[in-house]
Amino acid sequence: MYVSYKYWKQIAAEHGIDLEGNQVGTAEQLGSGDSVFKFNPDANRHIARAILLDLEPGVVEAVRSGAAGRLFQPANIIYGQSGAGNNWAKGHYTEGAEIVDSVLDVARHEADDCDVLQGFQLVHSLGGGTGSGLGTLMLSKLKEEFPDRIFNSFSVAPSAKVSDTVVEPYNAVFTLASLIENSEGTFLVDNEALYNICHRTLGKSTPTYSDLNGLVAQTMAGVTASLRFPGQLNSDLRKLAINLVPFPRLHFYMSGYAPLTRTQDAEFEFKSSVRELMHQLTVGRNFLVDCDPNHGRYLTMAAILRGNFSMNEVETEFAAMQKKHSAAFVPWVPNNVTISSCAIPPIGRERSATVIGNNSAIAEVFKRLVNQFEAMFAKRAYLHWFTGEGMDLQEFHEASKNVRDLISEYQQRGEMGMEADQAVDEEDE
Repeated sequence: MYVSYKYWKQIAAEHGIDLEGNQVGTAEQLGSGDSVFKFNPDANRHIARAILLDLEPGVVEAVRSGAAGRLFQPANIIYGQSGAGNNWAKGHYTEGAEIVDSVLDVARHEADDCDVLQGFQLVHSLGGGTGSGLGTLMLSKLKEEFPDRIFNSFSVAPSAKVSDTVVEPYNAVFTLASLIENSEGTFLVDNEALYNICHRTLGKSTPTYSDLNGLVAQTMAGVTASLRFPGQLNSDLRKLAINLVPFPRLHFYMSGYAPLTRTQDAEFEFKSSVRELMHQLTVGRNFLVDCDPNHGRYLTMAAILRGNFSMNEVETEFAAMQKKHSAAFVPWVPNNVTISSCAIPPIGRERSATVIGNNSAIAEVFKRLVNQFEAMFAKRAYLHWFTGEGMDLQEFHEASKNVRDLISEYQQRGEMGMEADQAVDEEDE
């Protein structure tokens, strides 16, 4: 929820709305924010098109009383009382089921307020009980209610070294199995990658959660920029999904943001060229998920540029990059790099870029989680907490198999690219 809070603060500033919901920017800024903010005539201020949801009151009350609390409509802040106790089953079957109807009522109301509803974006964690259990429950229910809309998620995955709770692998694998079926696009993030970026690139020796959330919010703002602002090459949720997802189940992305600059180097930062931005975006150090893109191949890639760019220069540089790094892309998807551009830069920058990669190396994340899942499940460890909420062992087997199948599919598609290259080499010989 704190990631969402940071994101809404950032895009409010981009659209000229202060933290009280008042218009302080130009009419042009505000007009482009109609897709994410709406004017409430009763309160005489702008509010976010968002629903804040938790199974315990602590976090939502902290957000409500925070600096940006008035950006959110009180009726859209929904919470339970007992929490999920880091248990996917409680969030999905018991505690979450008690408030799901209230959330659906609010979601219907928000959808009715939209002129053209493109879809929904879910921000949640995979490791906790609420984000995983209630998050997947809401996703499946909304999918039934709005079957023709696009559903994206920004999902914080448990990392290899930074762990909050011992049952994270169970929660994460159950959630992944649901996202495979119900999401059109999932942007994976993990704390290990965020810590590495803060240490190596931003030079922060002791990064705070605010620093980590800020990185995710920057990337989210970049991903949604072409939805919120006009541009030369525009995009929307459906275009993004069509270009990035060659096979229905393979819709898990690694994303990155540039430029990332240490605070002490900010005064030396110049206007970033397309080539400099591309260099930052194509190295694994800038991705928000802990896997190496060089261990796989890009099925597809999308780049979203913000600021004043020459589109001729952009297209030339990206064509040169794709030719130079042709081995990093599967050869059987022609023109598999999509470019979007909007003229409005983020706050405090002249230019920025966000990359979204559908790379087979992301299977490393799934493999790590399912291996941990199966190691515990083989000993039947902690099962009583889940079966006590109504789950049965078959659900464990099915979730594990679903994620294993996803890993195999990603590996197969990556190997298809290598086999195609070998066939071309043999023909040349």
